[in-house]
Amino acid sequence: MTRFAGQAAVVTGGARGIGAATVRRLAAEGASVVVADVDEAAGREAADSVPGAVFANCDVASPQAWDDLRTLVLDRFGRLDVLVGNAYLVRQGPADQVGPDDWNAQLAVNLGGFYLGVRTFIGELRRARGALVAVSSVHAGFGLPGRPAYAASKGGLLSLTRQLAVEYGPEVRANAVVPGPILTGAWDGIDEAGRERSARATAAGRLGSPDEVAAAIAFLASGEASFITGAALTVDGGWSVMKDSD
Repeated sequence: MTRFAGQAAVVTGGARGIGAATVRRLAAEGASVVVADVDEAAGREAADSVPGAVFANCDVASPQAWDDLRTLVLDRFGRLDVLVGNAYLVRQGPADQVGPDDWNAQLAVNLGGFYLGVRTFIGELRRARGALVAVSSVHAGFGLPGRPAYAASKGGLLSLTRQLAVEYGPEVRANAVVPGPILTGAWDGIDEAGRERSARATAAGRLGSPDEVAAAIAFLASGEASFITGAALTVDGGWSVMKDSD
């Protein structure tokens, strides 16, 4: 498929996991992709492995970093068609034990980073009649102990996505994906028994892959989703509809 031929895209948090899979997917379908990440080594490796991809060191919580990224994108491509907000930060602990600095840092990256991206590129996206895709999480709607700021920021992304769809339509479409248990580096510290327990909690009976989320992101960003905006597409193998109690 060449759904993104001649288009340019930015994927934040593009060095690993869902972000890296999205970079690969968009590039495979013809896009020129910017891997925006704070991890320079991993980001450059990800970009170097994908034809048409370039790396940009970008702290999504920094307005200046976004200004620098806009300069790079316009100098290199002269346009932006797709912005995928995937960068995230999680620092665990119950609400009474999460300090204000940790709370604010998570909201600044997970929620504020997408806002700053929109603020920076909305002109280009309007001209291109482009697409925004936010990467939320099932934790936006379901509690998991120790992740209050993460859950709050992911829930905020869903609300922000709906608002952006209204604010900038019909020129720009805004949608979100809502991943469930996806086997990324975040699972490195979870043993096989823990992984199996999470897999059994899905209707699909397994964990998902980053490529499966990337496929959903690519769909929402493409012209095939031209009449979809303000939506949240859940990619969780049925985790959110399962229960194991009577």
